Amino acid sequence: MYVGSLTLDLLLGDVHSLKEKRSVIKPVVAELRRKFEVHAAETGDANLHRRAEIGVALVSSDAGQCQQVLESCERLVASRPELQLLSARVRVWSDEDE
Repeated sequence: MYVGSLTLDLLLGDVHSLKEKRSVIKPVVAELRRKFEVHAAETGDANLHRRAEIGVALVSSDAGQCQQVLESCERLVASRPELQLLSARVRVWSDEDE
């Protein structure tokens, strides 16, 4: 069993309030969940209206598949014109790791 995580640090474009931020982030998170069948949520920078952190996680029986899905999630978010991807961290663990 493999567990993968992706942490995306984002800068939002023309956003002036937390309400506007949520209207940008919520559809991105929903699309990640729907398109890739992963768990995704806003995980950080909740009180900053121009910054966001999205966390993505999944479980797979294959490390390569886990890596591939997370990279696809990263590409989807990076392609959104209203977001600037500042950094992405991918990690894959095996149930045999200590």
